[in-house]
Amino acid sequence: MHTAWTDKPDAELLEHIREGSQHAFGVLVRRHTKRFYALAYRTLGNRDEAEDIVQEAFIKLWQKPDIWQPDRNAQFTTWFYRLVLNQCLDELKRKKPLPLLENFDMADDSITLQDEALSIKQQQRMLETEIRALPERQQTALNLCFYEKLSNKEAASIMGINPKALESLLMRAKATLKSKLTHAGSASASLPTTEPGGTYEAA
Repeated sequence: MHTAWTDKPDAELLEHIREGSQHAFGVLVRRHTKRFYALAYRTLGNRDEAEDIVQEAFIKLWQKPDIWQPDRNAQFTTWFYRLVLNQCLDELKRKKPLPLLENFDMADDSITLQDEALSIKQQQRMLETEIRALPERQQTALNLCFYEKLSNKEAASIMGINPKALESLLMRAKATLKSKLTHAGSASASLPTTEPGGTYEAA
């Protein structure tokens, strides 16, 4: 019995891609584009640039499928996260990144909270803004663990550091966010927090 293309594991799809299968490539792209785009967008803060980064990464894989070596590299998703992240960081170095929330002005005193839902929304926006102001490595650690919901081990592998170094980055990021949000009067915003076992959740 033949396995449906959508049921084939990534490693098998990549074998077909090496043989020039556009169908296998399409399945792989559809399977993972959303997760990689999410990381790119949170890193760059710009939808068009995030789409371009992910598209360029997949094109690079199509043109040179042998760049992923199953006997040398981590699982495909971990390796591709690293590829996308590195391209994002290169883009940030090349030009000044746009704010994540293009129309949100932290100093705009004219914003009036009409109800509790709007208040929570603004607090989360403030949290997003403060995350964008964190040092690059702390921001990356938060994006991978809190938003992409990767394990500490996988996030550390993507960043090329050990798990203890990752935990240190997460702790410093959380402390900075808590201090800034408390000072701004928005301590009720949902702060990231680590839980035993490497799970990363909102407080």
